[in-house]
Amino acid sequence: AGFTWVGLIGLEDPPKEGVKEAIAVLDDASCKTVMVTGDHPTTAQAIATRIGILREDELANLPEEIRRCTVVTGSQLADYVPDGDGFEHGACSEEQMEFWRQTVQHARVFARVSPVHKRVIVRAYQQIGGAIVAMTGDGVNDAPALKAAEVGVAMGIRGTEVAKEAADIVLLDDKFTSVVEAMGQGRLCSENLKKSIMYTLCSKIPQVMPTFAELLGVPTALTVTQVLLIDIGTDIWTAIAYAFQPAEASLMSQKPRHPLRERMVDWTVLVYSYFYIGMIQMAACWFVFFSMPHILDLMHKHSSSYTVDETKWNYAGMAAYYWTLVLGQLGAAMVTTTTRTSLLSYGLPNKWLNVCFVLEVLLAATVIYWEPCQRLFKTEPLNATQALMGCTGLVAILFVEEIRKACFRWGDTRRDAKAALLLLEES
Repeated sequence: AGFTWVGLIGLEDPPKEGVKEAIAVLDDASCKTVMVTGDHPTTAQAIATRIGILREDELANLPEEIRRCTVVTGSQLADYVPDGDGFEHGACSEEQMEFWRQTVQHARVFARVSPVHKRVIVRAYQQIGGAIVAMTGDGVNDAPALKAAEVGVAMGIRGTEVAKEAADIVLLDDKFTSVVEAMGQGRLCSENLKKSIMYTLCSKIPQVMPTFAELLGVPTALTVTQVLLIDIGTDIWTAIAYAFQPAEASLMSQKPRHPLRERMVDWTVLVYSYFYIGMIQMAACWFVFFSMPHILDLMHKHSSSYTVDETKWNYAGMAAYYWTLVLGQLGAAMVTTTTRTSLLSYGLPNKWLNVCFVLEVLLAATVIYWEPCQRLFKTEPLNATQALMGCTGLVAILFVEEIRKACFRWGDTRRDAKAALLLLEES
């Protein structure tokens, strides 16, 4: 035929380095990764299997009707595109809704799709699946889907200007791993803000209870100036220092908080701060307060009728209450730096929190032992035994929290073991 066989050339566009590992991290973080591409279904399925989006062992165990839903083509989608912009009531038939319910639940690869399909896929995950969608893309055809997603991510190097304008985030290095790292930073910011709020709320119960106790004839345990000193001179700086707290090892293995369904400050935060740590602090403060000499002699007596000695007894009691509360907040700051990790393995918090700890103790000592501050804040110096008694709340909080975290870790280990056993039985 006049042709001479010279050779055969094969071209490959391999996945970028680190993509497979990044998808594994997303799986551990309870995030579902879906491939949307214009490639042939066979090519798309091969790449998805190679990077871990599809797993052959899992596909083999799925029923046939579900297995067919894992790779969806544009020709399949064509008959089920809704009439309107989304899946609002009346926009599509019940047959279409059922198709999209199955697709959203089981699909991992969409192949041979058009720009219209991409936007519909995003809407389906948002409105039918109730998911928060992040979409990556680089072409003009990706712009509608990037705009529709909660977080549109465009490529900064090879991405078109249209895609960059439609996106919320532009990756300067075009690496998928940067998306995963950004998710980790976002989770860390949210987690540290939550921890900061939990810490700040811990002191509110022991701060407000002395006011109500006075109505029952209890001597003044904490003055308004001492409360302000704790809030402004102690808590606020420590709360800010949480911004520098590094991530826990389990941060990217936890289920993400849904911003539309789960509040950052929910009932668990309030129970932890007010009725758990706050109660331990309050109990410790009252224990130390009533352990001070002659405090019980001041019961049901108005401060205006105090003698000079009785005023000193009351000031000493206030100093003990204040000192115990400051040390209790020190313990609260330490234990709220982790949710499940033991402080024995995690170690001390970040350096700025450590600086705040030192300054808190120095400030409290100055208020109690420096004469000008004693007159201003109504305190009396404590002896060594009384100062050590003030550590009651600190020690109690550290001890109880280590037990709580150990129980949670034990529960997590049992749950993981049961899940692994179920997987072995299924395989």
